[in-house]
Amino acid sequence: MINENEGMGIHLVEQGRKGIFSTIFSRLGIILVLFLLQLFLLFSLFRWFENFLPEIYGGTFLFTLLMVLYLLNSRLDPTGKITWLIIIMLLPIFGALFYLYTQRDIGHRTLKSRTTKSVEETRDKIPQNKKISDDLHFASPGAASLSRYVARSGCYPVHGNTEVTYFPLGEDKFKEVLFQLEQAKHFIFLEYFIIQEGRMWGQILQVLARKAAEGVDVRVMYDGTCEFSTLPSDYPKRLEELGIQCRVFAPITPFVSTHYNNRDHRKILVIDGHTAFNGGVNLADEYINEIEKYGHWKDTAIMLQGDAVRNFTLMFLQMWSLREKTKEFDYSLTFPTKSRKDAKGFVLPYGDLPLDGEKVGEQVYIDILNRAQKYVYIMTPYLILDGELENALMFAAKRGVDVRIILPGIPDKFTPYALAFTHYGALIDAGVRLYEYSPGFVHAKSFVADHKEAVVGTINLDYRSLYHHFECATYMYGVDCIGEIEEDFLKLLPNCKMVTRETMKKEKLTRKATGIILKAIAPLL
Repeated sequence: MINENEGMGIHLVEQGRKGIFSTIFSRLGIILVLFLLQLFLLFSLFRWFENFLPEIYGGTFLFTLLMVLYLLNSRLDPTGKITWLIIIMLLPIFGALFYLYTQRDIGHRTLKSRTTKSVEETRDKIPQNKKISDDLHFASPGAASLSRYVARSGCYPVHGNTEVTYFPLGEDKFKEVLFQLEQAKHFIFLEYFIIQEGRMWGQILQVLARKAAEGVDVRVMYDGTCEFSTLPSDYPKRLEELGIQCRVFAPITPFVSTHYNNRDHRKILVIDGHTAFNGGVNLADEYINEIEKYGHWKDTAIMLQGDAVRNFTLMFLQMWSLREKTKEFDYSLTFPTKSRKDAKGFVLPYGDLPLDGEKVGEQVYIDILNRAQKYVYIMTPYLILDGELENALMFAAKRGVDVRIILPGIPDKFTPYALAFTHYGALIDAGVRLYEYSPGFVHAKSFVADHKEAVVGTINLDYRSLYHHFECATYMYGVDCIGEIEEDFLKLLPNCKMVTRETMKKEKLTRKATGIILKAIAPLL
């Protein structure tokens, strides 16, 4: 059923809450019951092994010792090793089997194979312009080295001739998105972590449906976790009735799998190959402050126009084609990018895959911190750091770099809020300045450094983004809007509460205790 309301756009889902009975016996309810049943059976199997071997104390001790030695010599990051060592020391058999289960890629071997193949097939689809790479090296050898590293992870060349517009709030992005969608003549690609019906998505969907009726190729892709909270399982069919192609990444099924740990956290919108949007803003009303969930919602986004848009076009097609036998990597890359010859600087959109062994998102952040000389300003909703990133933040501050981080004052989840607190002391002692945004929730993911380089994208400073999710971001060097990103950060500070050792003493015991307890298993959360 299609509901079309003035000012709200198209709604395909009947509003109102489901009763408990209908929820339990819905498709999602049945899947959850089967999912929990499998978890119970797996846990029972682990417990059976747990009770079987302790009868031979020496065998258990030897088994634990071998697992500890194996972990110490594995390629896991140091923080992850500590977590697994604790689990295996406390629960030798259960912990070891659980570790083997998660590390053997049960459930996502196919996904890993397909993403690897997709990257290899597209590695040379967008050739690097040698003049652009040479110009970047002349402007900054360090930034050029970073671009070469990013290029190794996929087909992500650095571009010039690209104009970047910065949006300090989701409302600003939303207004521009509606305008740019109206200009579409060939294709519109959307890939978002969250889509929820309301004013934002309703008005966008209204334009998409009209454009699809005009013959524009409209494709929508969203993460399967939307089925838990925002969209029904048959939503793709409802979109297809409007002429819109739709894919769901990793839809919810009743089978226990490590595949569910890898979510599509990207936010990409591409129009005709010449305009793209990126940043933290999902397609739901809280992101434009149409509704209030956790106070004022502070988010950021950017719009690219020019050559660098091709990276996002290909990034979308890589994900869209994972389940397709016939690939379309050449399609859409042939449309002109409308180069902005007068645009200054260099623009590098890139993706981060959780299955290739490279932590591209984290390495970009660390590289910026290590090269910074004056300042690094950061906005992030979560601060759950591994040892490498925490050390990079502290090292930069100890070198005299002005490192400042703005975090939420009103959190959306208590657990990440508590875990962030466990990092505060060490960071403050090293000279990092921490702020909490008093009016509400910061969802922005941005770095800006030394008046000349910045990152805006989807990558949080937590384990989920840096290790487990499909992510994307835009690295910029010398573009005009970098000054706006810095100015936006500084304008936010008067609305923030600075965290100090004194304010930490006044923090609630529940936050302190929760963070301390959960710190040991933070990489698994």
